[in-house]
Amino acid sequence: MRRLNASLIGIDQGEVEVFSDFADGGDMWTGSGARERRRAVRFSEPFRAPPSVQLTLTLWDMDHSANIRADLQAENVSETGFEMVFRTWSDSRIARVRMAWLAIGELGSEEDWELY
Repeated sequence: MRRLNASLIGIDQGEVEVFSDFADGGDMWTGSGARERRRAVRFSEPFRAPPSVQLTLTLWDMDHSANIRADLQAENVSETGFEMVFRTWSDSRIARVRMAWLAIGELGSEEDWELY
């Protein structure tokens, strides 16, 4: 459980098209090659410490003839941003993915002191 100072809570959010492989026959659609996509996200302003980040699919266009598999992760979360990661495997064929994110954490204040 993280405890946050209520007067310094910051919430940032956004939505990102992670990939669209259908039109150009990319690896996610053909089912061969790299089966992972990463997108860097920068927060609109820095948090005091790495925030909690939640991801969700807002668009998932996939082939229905194979099993549907997905793994979403927020990796390398820092005060200034993170990497949005989508993975699939085996025979899953994904045409395109869009994900939304929500970051909640403490913001810095004018009263913060930084020594040295």
